[in-house]
Amino acid sequence: MPQPTASDVHVNAPLTSISIAFMQDQKNFVARKVFPEVPVQKQSDRYYVYDKKQWFRSDARLRAPGTESAGSGFTVDNTPTYFCGVRALHKDVDDQLRANADAVINPDRDATEFVTRDLLLEQEQDWASKYFATGVWTGSTTGTDVVPGTLWDAANSTPIEDMRAEILAVERNTGFMPNKLVIGAEVWNVIQDHPDFLERIKYTQKGIVTTDLLATVLEIDQVLVARALQDVNPEGAAEDLQFIFGKRALLVYAAPRPGLMTPSGGYTFAWRGLFGANAAGMRMKRFRMEHLSSDRVEGESAYDHKLVAAECGAMLDGVIS
Repeated sequence: MPQPTASDVHVNAPLTSISIAFMQDQKNFVARKVFPEVPVQKQSDRYYVYDKKQWFRSDARLRAPGTESAGSGFTVDNTPTYFCGVRALHKDVDDQLRANADAVINPDRDATEFVTRDLLLEQEQDWASKYFATGVWTGSTTGTDVVPGTLWDAANSTPIEDMRAEILAVERNTGFMPNKLVIGAEVWNVIQDHPDFLERIKYTQKGIVTTDLLATVLEIDQVLVARALQDVNPEGAAEDLQFIFGKRALLVYAAPRPGLMTPSGGYTFAWRGLFGANAAGMRMKRFRMEHLSSDRVEGESAYDHKLVAAECGAMLDGVIS
């Protein structure tokens, strides 16, 4: 059955001048805030990866008079590829529904909002499955996921020390210090009241605990709290809203901007070359579906969240109970 129905958008005796929609704030999404976005003209292509080992070894030697200098070089792997799959969704706006809608209802605007938020939520879910899953990152003290010896919501736990140890491990493995921390909302809820954190900021001028203060304590650029929610049950079943980003913390080096010979834990390739797409690889269309007596609002999102350097990140898993 098409949704919403006519009775959903027309109220016989309106008692209020506002409409209410549970639309997640885009500030809750982190998929476009962590790694650099690379606008590309082609849907798929290759990119280059330099051999890390060759950049952390010195082959310079003493040079005797009249002799050649020592020679060296590096290798480049041009086999890695990306592919910007096109995600799409539409919402039809029926002529009868539009004609019968009260003034407070704007079916075309609502359809555009609905499609846009759906695509953003899908991208958030995809980002979490690519980067915020277990078995992805290898830059930690153990070379794999780390579970704190004492969980951070337990007494005598040391979340700041635990994270600092992993920051140092990534730097030791790559030469690049992690500059971003991504945590779920439930984890941030514990950290912001944790004595290990509060003790370090008690003499600061700010009276409110913020992510900026945590970034300062860890000496990184940014702390991102992922608050996006998803209904894990199918349509028709009882609602079950869960945070997409669970009880984990990801410390990662993300390049400030994409560039040649620029390492980064990941890149988001966005297909700007798709006709009508913006730099993020998204486009919205509205066109007539005469056989349905409707206008169709359709959105497309073409991108690829690509893991580039697994050693640039460390995942702390199950950090709270």
